Amino acid sequence: MKSSLSVAIAACMTMVCAAPATAAETGEQFMATLQSMCGQRFEGALSYAIDPRNPYVGQKMSTDIVCTGKDVRLPVTVGEDRSRTWIFSRTAAGLDLRHDHRHPDGTPEPVTMYGGLAKDGGTALSQSFLADAITFKLFPGSETNIWTVSVSADGSVLTYHLDRHARPRIEFVMKRVAH
Repeated sequence: MKSSLSVAIAACMTMVCAAPATAAETGEQFMATLQSMCGQRFEGALSYAIDPRNPYVGQKMSTDIVCTGKDVRLPVTVGEDRSRTWIFSRTAAGLDLRHDHRHPDGTPEPVTMYGGLAKDGGTALSQSFLADAITFKLFPGSETNIWTVSVSADGSVLTYHLDRHARPRIEFVMKRVAH
C-alpha cells in the first residue's frame, strides 16, 4: 500500500499535478522558437480581411526574421510598402509585441508602437497579445484587440491574426522560402 501511494504521488508530481506554464514561461519558449528561425525568410499574403477593400488584398507579403540581443524583429513588406516592423521583446512585465510604423525616411508615423503583452495560455508555437493603453489612445475602439502570432510545428508557416470585438479582422499567412 505504501509503495502504491508513493507511485501515485510521484505520478501526480510529474504529470497530472504539474502547474500550467505561466505567461512568462511560454513567452520565453515562444521567443526561443522565433530565435531559432533567425535569418529565415517568409512570403505569403493576406488570407482574410473583414474589409474586402483592404489595400493589402492581392499584395505579396514578406518578412525576414531578424534577431538582436534584446528582441526579434520582423520587417514586413506588403507590395512595395516597407513601413512596418513587428517587434517581439522581453520586458519586466512579460513578452511584448509592438507594431513599428515608419515613413520612407525612417521617421515614425503618427500611429506607431501599438500592441501589448502576451496573455496567459500561450505556447512555444503561439502567443496572443492583448491591446494596451498606448493602443487604446491611438485606436479608439481597439480595447478588445487581440493579435495572435503562430508558427507551425515544423517552423514552415508563420501566421498573424487580429481579432477585434471577438471577431476576426485580418489574417496574414506566410510560408518559409529559401533565400
